[in-house]
Amino acid sequence: MSDALIATSSEAPQSPAAQSSAEYDATKKQKSAEKTARIPIKIVPAEKLKKPDWIRVKAATGNSRFYEIKDILRANNLVTVCEEASCPNIGECFGKGTATFMIMGDKCTRRCPFCDVGHGRPDPLDVNEPGNLARTIAQLKLNYVVITSVDRDDLRDGGAQHYVDCISQTRELSPNTRIEVLVPDFRGRLDKALDILQVSPPDVMNHNMETVPRLYKQARPGADYAHSLKLLQEFKRRNPDVPTKSGLMVGLGETDEEILEVMRDMRAHDIDMLTIGQYLAPSNHHLPVMRYVHPDTFKMFEEEAYKMGFTHAAVGAMVRSSYHADQQAHQAGFA
Repeated sequence: MSDALIATSSEAPQSPAAQSSAEYDATKKQKSAEKTARIPIKIVPAEKLKKPDWIRVKAATGNSRFYEIKDILRANNLVTVCEEASCPNIGECFGKGTATFMIMGDKCTRRCPFCDVGHGRPDPLDVNEPGNLARTIAQLKLNYVVITSVDRDDLRDGGAQHYVDCISQTRELSPNTRIEVLVPDFRGRLDKALDILQVSPPDVMNHNMETVPRLYKQARPGADYAHSLKLLQEFKRRNPDVPTKSGLMVGLGETDEEILEVMRDMRAHDIDMLTIGQYLAPSNHHLPVMRYVHPDTFKMFEEEAYKMGFTHAAVGAMVRSSYHADQQAHQAGFA
């Protein structure tokens, strides 16, 4: 908390809303309540549901590679989405020596109320980041990496060139490493971004649909359902040999049939791989969990996915877009 917030004053205390307006600093990374307080679509509180027995998180252990990975990341001035988004699988993944790298800073230009990544005015791009990332991947001897980022609506190309720089420099030092990217929507600059990505395309192209179209205004302010589908379809048209992938959360208030309809839309737009996982609210200031989906329902989604023609479907309560991404790609025959 800043000194300005804890300083005493003889004036009458301001309301929380007035304080928020007066003290708002666009350059500061806002998390939790600070982030969601300024979203036009307000979060409606709901009764907190008890987590069922099938929701289990594997904690990091003292003898795992957890702290080693964190030390290497800090030494190279790198960030992971595992940490920034408070992923429940961080202990397991770090313990196995895997991580999803988050480039272009830790402040997102969007305020999606399901996500725990901070919002704020981003810092300038770090020109040394692609080299730092490439050296870290080589140091860790990773065979498969996932690179993602915050949304950068402040950049003319949405950060596409920075992605290409990271891909190219990683391939220079680790030519046998497979690279999956989990990109933002590049809204308003899609053609420019795709032109740039075509110079050095990834081995797997991932962009998450996140939820059903009915919930976009509430869960993904600033995004557009049809645009996200178009991004993946257009990338596939330009790069037919590169598999495309997308992910969904369940538990935000959607129905099973709405999820199945999105899956049909994905296949109609040439998306090859699918992930579906349970939404878990990062805090009481984020969108509440409206339901916990039973394992039998996840199994149904998985069976339907293969009937629809997905080459691979990772479906389950603790599945996340980049969780076991190497295994997903391998099982689909892409890695």
